[in-house]
Amino acid sequence: MNPIHATAVALWCADGWRAALLRGPSGAGKSDLALRLMGEGWRLIGDDYVHAFASGDGLYVAPAERIAGRIEARGVGVVATLHRPLARVRLIVDCVQEGVERHPEEDHAEIAGAVVPRLMLDIRPASATAIIARAMRRL
Repeated sequence: MNPIHATAVALWCADGWRAALLRGPSGAGKSDLALRLMGEGWRLIGDDYVHAFASGDGLYVAPAERIAGRIEARGVGVVATLHRPLARVRLIVDCVQEGVERHPEEDHAEIAGAVVPRLMLDIRPASATAIIARAMRRL
């Protein structure tokens, strides 16, 4: 398994749990975005670092064992939460804090040999969680 500096959250869909891998540098807002998604029914897989591996036709993520079930809430500290032990990544979200193209071309990223759809998203607007949920459900 490859450790990746990212936060992963999962959404229950008709075909089971689907994960979104939130990437970005330290301080980009990955944990904040994960907390907002969790407030809308998503489940944490791992915060800050996750283990990724390819299996069959997909990319999977699991929490780093030492921090499983915990997420950093700035101003509060590290808090415990329900989490999923594993989920297939269906979307990679590159978290930015700047404007992005309104109608970007389809994009993909490769991790551990698996190719996954990628979305570059300004995560500051309140609509960021709805955009991710819609993107996840249409895959």
